[in-house]
Amino acid sequence: MDITIGCDFAGLTVKDWLYKNGISRGLITQLKKREDGITVNGEHVTVRRVLAVGDILSISADDRAEDENELLVPTKMSLDIIYEDDDMIAVNKPPDMATHPSLGHFDDTLANGLAYYFGSRGIPFVFRAINRLDRDTSGAVLIAKNRISAAHLTALMQSGKIRKTYVAILSGRISPESGTVTAAIRRREASIMLRETCEDGADGAKSAVTEYKTLFASDNASIVQAEPITGRTHQLRVHFAYLGCPIVGDGFYGSAETVPTEYDRLMTRQALHAAALEIDFGDRVLRISAELPYDMEKLKRYIKGA
Repeated sequence: MDITIGCDFAGLTVKDWLYKNGISRGLITQLKKREDGITVNGEHVTVRRVLAVGDILSISADDRAEDENELLVPTKMSLDIIYEDDDMIAVNKPPDMATHPSLGHFDDTLANGLAYYFGSRGIPFVFRAINRLDRDTSGAVLIAKNRISAAHLTALMQSGKIRKTYVAILSGRISPESGTVTAAIRRREASIMLRETCEDGADGAKSAVTEYKTLFASDNASIVQAEPITGRTHQLRVHFAYLGCPIVGDGFYGSAETVPTEYDRLMTRQALHAAALEIDFGDRVLRISAELPYDMEKLKRYIKGA
């Protein structure tokens, strides 16, 4: 992992940089034992080295065979890889695919596909997803290739420097056409999975904020771009239902289960897609885009009358 030091970190020691970017004490100890574990401008340094603007800090912590999860079954499948470098890979996950193995999904998940992808190249692989999507939500999933990039990307996510943009198709014409939803979310009583909005300060309440803008609207449907400022479980699904315009095809929070609209009948899952990830590394901003899948593209054209 190579990092160009900007003004924000100039004057810090390497050790300070590692701690500020989520690198644990144990991992730092391991890095110090490797000849190429920590270098600055190509030269091996100690963690006491003071960083300057423009320095290239390089950290090497590649996975080894013994790090792999032997229970993760490599499965050959077609993957839509939309970005890859030495430290991370992003995949446009299709709908009806779980992100990682769970009950009933042992060998057909994104993690299984990536295990095969790297294993076929002789590269040890540990699945470290930086963001996760519901099985029926499509779009960009970012995976770190090593422990260092996982810690660094997680720290960026927690500090709000990874912005996630979604496209959703809603039942009904949303009003206002753009705005910010601020409504706390908590786990629904007696349910492990379902969430609900609630008053601030209520038992289990967690603050939740969503920004959105309308890309197109008809009398019966809205196509919106949404950005979850916080990252609560099912946040967009819950917030749009709270506004009275649930996501098309959402049988948990929408009208698909109660009073289906004509659009719900055209979708076999919630019409929600993670369209982009924007990562602010300080010295550069990386934008990763994921094209709409066929089912949402088809519904979008139907709504627009194309």
